[in-house]
Amino acid sequence: MPNSSASKQSSASASATPPANRGKGHNIIAVASGKGGVGKTFLAITLANALVIKERKVLLFDGDLGLANLDIQLGIMPQHDLGSVIAGRLTLNQAVIAFPPGGFDIIAGRSGSGGLANIPTSRLQMLNEDLALLAQAYDHVILDLGAGVERTVRQLTHNVGICIVVATDEPTSLTDAYAFIKLTHMERPKLDIRIVINAANSTREGERTYNTLLKACEGFLKISPPLLGVVRRDPKVRETIKAQVPLLTRYPNAEAAQDVFTIARKLIE
Repeated sequence: MPNSSASKQSSASASATPPANRGKGHNIIAVASGKGGVGKTFLAITLANALVIKERKVLLFDGDLGLANLDIQLGIMPQHDLGSVIAGRLTLNQAVIAFPPGGFDIIAGRSGSGGLANIPTSRLQMLNEDLALLAQAYDHVILDLGAGVERTVRQLTHNVGICIVVATDEPTSLTDAYAFIKLTHMERPKLDIRIVINAANSTREGERTYNTLLKACEGFLKISPPLLGVVRRDPKVRETIKAQVPLLTRYPNAEAAQDVFTIARKLIE
């Protein structure tokens, strides 16, 4: 059962007073990956939960327009989703739902449908603008992007303040992460891109994996995206995903949970 503080925080809606001195899109954090299956959605959910525990007001936005799955990982059946917004039946503000167990708000995607993946560029631009306005009511908006380097994925980064690229030590993950960084940097050369290495056997091994990606970025792109954090491999992650509950709800002291807390602290600082 959710504790009272989480329930209180989850009741915060987009109609609340916007945080002061907030630039448009400045507080939107995109979580991206070049390849699927690297733990991107897990990180987005756990990071949102960690920021709430740090007393931040958070919106978690499912930006995977092709294969949305936030609702599946959280075990919820939302009455409203992004499909209704794009179809014009709801405003973005009306699609916000509370998630009391995590203490954050959610805008769910349309799970199991690829129909949103090919929406027109003009509609994506409107969605970006609407999200930037909605973000003013929150301390942080976590935008869980779809995997890959498609136009719709990259276009959703146009108004974000920080883009976290998630990778593992698999060669294809590193290659695809580099491709995403390259294309995103070409379109937004001043975007704050940071790296998270997930499912590492140890912090040191994760740092070595990061250095491999860093060398490619420095050698070919002449940029040095910093390491935001390493999340260690933890069997409790898989267990909580199968149980459809956030890691921090069931195992707040797990190694992976502590690693995400460290990442949240860095973002706040």
